[in-house]
Amino acid sequence: MTVSRVINDRPGVDPATRAGVQQAIVELGYTPNLAARSLVTSAELKIGVVYSNPSAAFMSDFLTGVFEEASVRGARLVLLKGEDGHPPSQSALEDLVRSGISGLICAPPLSESPAVLKVLHMARVPVAAVGAHGVEGAICVRIDDRLAAYEMTRELIALGHRRLGFVVGNPGQVASLQRLDGFQAAVREHAGVTTTIAQGDFSFASGLAAGDALLQADPRPTAIFASNDDMAAAIVSVAHRRHLDVPAELTVVGFDDTTAAVTLWPPLTTVHQPVRRLAAEALGLLVAEIGAPPRKAGERIDQVLDHAIVQRQSTAPPGTIDPDRQSHAARPSMNTPPGD
Repeated sequence: MTVSRVINDRPGVDPATRAGVQQAIVELGYTPNLAARSLVTSAELKIGVVYSNPSAAFMSDFLTGVFEEASVRGARLVLLKGEDGHPPSQSALEDLVRSGISGLICAPPLSESPAVLKVLHMARVPVAAVGAHGVEGAICVRIDDRLAAYEMTRELIALGHRRLGFVVGNPGQVASLQRLDGFQAAVREHAGVTTTIAQGDFSFASGLAAGDALLQADPRPTAIFASNDDMAAAIVSVAHRRHLDVPAELTVVGFDDTTAAVTLWPPLTTVHQPVRRLAAEALGLLVAEIGAPPRKAGERIDQVLDHAIVQRQSTAPPGTIDPDRQSHAARPSMNTPPGD
């Protein structure tokens, strides 16, 4: 696995180890046998991809990463989509397994779906789960969601915000709970910070509902941290409808750094989650797993990639708002029904 990562210029290898492998390649005059690689991949390697995610931007990045890595490795992909965040039917999953797949890669939230994982476990199919935490028997590739949310929350507090709103993601995903935990951990470190929590599910529609709930609070938050960019974009939309200037009157931040973060005004400050790299790394590890001896019972592969805070134009220190203007801003537009 380590040699494969070095040859394919993948992350996750200690620099000294990488240098040793590269030196051995030079000394041995090794070049990959493309014919053999083609025999192993194109003829025998068929990877199933199961997904059902409400964020089109996230899925675009995920599928791009999978397609690019599959192209490099000569793997054939078979896609199976669930609807509205729900897994495909058991019969559809069983048909996918019977089609002769060598392994399967799951996108969140299905990467932690008991219904999906049970079928695959029974069929003894190797699984790579993107964005998942500690799924037994699966290769998990993720970022440190708790740390990322903790760092973003500290950024908001450092700007001077003391009334914070937070929108939780899909309650069925461990990543959602980890992000909430990171947010709350940062808040506990600073006296005088108050919080208002709203539940979402990572969809734009849930962000609209959460935004209405948070901006009706009295007093309302001066900064809102949404657990993904789609919900953050929805909150910006609600703020604009309420005649609130972002970021002068309301700071909004997101999570993922998808195209949704840069296709609205103002562009979102957000946590960069390398979705394409996560998907590509998961597929690479899955291919290595398919060709390797079975892992020992209880042995896990949990690959954690780096994240980053991306600063854009949706954040600012809390401003002093004229009370009359605040009262006006707190009312929805007379021409737009609440929740739209």
